[in-house]
Amino acid sequence: MLRKLYDWTMSLAASPRASWALGSVSFIESSVFPIPPDTLLIPMVIAKRQKAWIYAFICTITSVLGGLLGYAIGALLFDQVAQPILQFYGYADKFSDFANRYNEWGVWIVLIAGLTPFPYKVITIASGATGLPITVFTLASVVARGLRFFILAALLYWLGPPIRDFIERRLGLVFTGAMVLLIGGFVAAKYLLQ
Repeated sequence: MLRKLYDWTMSLAASPRASWALGSVSFIESSVFPIPPDTLLIPMVIAKRQKAWIYAFICTITSVLGGLLGYAIGALLFDQVAQPILQFYGYADKFSDFANRYNEWGVWIVLIAGLTPFPYKVITIASGATGLPITVFTLASVVARGLRFFILAALLYWLGPPIRDFIERRLGLVFTGAMVLLIGGFVAAKYLLQ
């Protein structure tokens, strides 16, 4: 099953629709979707190393734009949209305590969440709901998401064929590591919101 998913992702990475798919996933992940854009960025850079910087740029811009959607959800539609999303991810009960502390550390929270597997959508919604200044949020998002995607693209570009070989030979291990990071991000979010 993993091999089929990997092969499908690699074929998508080589298709003309790849950039659109990457931008779409990156955009929606920043506000509601649980799967990070790295799942497409990695195979796309592996498939076409010469486009690493373009892919990182697409991820950065669309992720920040999606983050602004999450910010708007938090600011304008908290009760109608954000509250159910927070309930879905299990954060609704602890959100009010979190909101009180949020703006004091807001810029650092956005930077750290933007760089790590922490669910970025929680931060985008929280930033809007708590009234973190939008310029602070946007600048911190550009820096954090840009660093994350450009560092990942640079590593994949620099490592090139050996990393592709490693991933393909140890697909189960790579998948397990990615799942540990993803789940670890949600667990970290849960404990930080307590």
